[in-house]
Amino acid sequence: MIGYYFRFALRALLRSPALTALMIAAIGVGIGASMTALTVFRAASADPMPRKSSQLFVPQIDNCGCRSLPAATPDGMPAYLTYMDALALMRLSGPVRRAAMYATTLSLLPSDPRVYPFQVIVRATFADFFPMFDAPFKFGGPWNAREDDAHAAVAVITRDVNDRVFGGTNSVGRTLRLDNQDYRIIGVLDRWQLPARFYDLSGSPGATDDVFVPFTHAVDAFRQGGGTGPTFMTCNRPSTAPAPARGRSAGGTQMVSITAVLASECSWVQFWLELPTAAAIHRYRDALAAYAAQQRHTGRFRWPPRVQLHDLSQWLSVIGLVPTQVRVAMIIAFSLLLACLVNAMGLILAKFLARAADISVRRAAGATRLAIFAQSLVEIGIIGVLGAVLGALLTVFGLHESRTLLPANLVGMTYLDGTDMVIMLVLAIAATLAAGLYPIWRLTQVQPALQLKTS
Repeated sequence: MIGYYFRFALRALLRSPALTALMIAAIGVGIGASMTALTVFRAASADPMPRKSSQLFVPQIDNCGCRSLPAATPDGMPAYLTYMDALALMRLSGPVRRAAMYATTLSLLPSDPRVYPFQVIVRATFADFFPMFDAPFKFGGPWNAREDDAHAAVAVITRDVNDRVFGGTNSVGRTLRLDNQDYRIIGVLDRWQLPARFYDLSGSPGATDDVFVPFTHAVDAFRQGGGTGPTFMTCNRPSTAPAPARGRSAGGTQMVSITAVLASECSWVQFWLELPTAAAIHRYRDALAAYAAQQRHTGRFRWPPRVQLHDLSQWLSVIGLVPTQVRVAMIIAFSLLLACLVNAMGLILAKFLARAADISVRRAAGATRLAIFAQSLVEIGIIGVLGAVLGALLTVFGLHESRTLLPANLVGMTYLDGTDMVIMLVLAIAATLAAGLYPIWRLTQVQPALQLKTS
């Protein structure tokens, strides 16, 4: 019977090709728009490190006691740490790995006169950064803890920088000049399938780190007045403290001189750590609370200590990593799908009711309502499959166009995979059935005697 229903459905669809094409187009456009938005949303909200996201954590310490902060998470906690807190947490026991870090921008001066100087984003961090985030190396490797302690002038560069400055050759051991400082290259990163700088809120969408240098060395240069200071800093005066005598204030944010930054309450250091077990997480959370309580005891904090410890998934949710435009686009796309389904329902209803006389003849000849329902369901299924094919083509086109508008970190992650194709087919058939069930029900309610009498 299925074969008979299939052949009957094809003949019914081909009787009115224009109406059939409109139904397929309505389903295809809705599926294409919704799947494009869903794929982009999946790329933007994907777990960047699913293998160890439950082991990576961001600590927060309330060093202000303010009701509102220029750079804060929704719970009112500072999103960054002060330099003194970052150093204290680097000494706090418990994590397998830990890394304080910040971003700065420097001029790279190539030794080859044919290559013009250009600006690079430099990440000042510790040696644990690379194994903590599973950074792959093409040449060499990361520096070690001894070089962190020695404040060594060493650097790890990305493959793109290596290709641009050294022609893609093994540059380990060569010199890289950043502003007026020479660095010895000890490693070249390979292609890194990691959303660009999800670990840093201060960068613009799509920005990527180009060069990595030891945090200790960068802070030394910063202390001496060099250009390795952070590109982002918020200096919030504690709510119970008097205003500093130096600096300038704007919008409740107190800007202090460079020489006072390292000892101030300015928040500009990101901090990540790796805790492998539930017991380690519990111990570290207690240690973090004890540290904040100690700061209150010394008189630095004059408010009840507040700390937070978010794992990677929680942190991405807290900071709202998915761009608002992506969320809005998905809402619009699924609203368009709903509108397309309403239009498709109207078209299907018009098509089916136009065949009421034929259905009445079949009913009079002995066809049951169940047979009419099954045959109509097969017809709707064919429309759904064809709509899914059209939707897939429109999704491929939509993703191609979307890549020209998306941040660079999302371009490589925005693609259709096998799961997306299955979702698309199921969504198309389900949407078509949702649009067709009412028209099919109306068709099965046709009274043969009344219809034949009026025909």
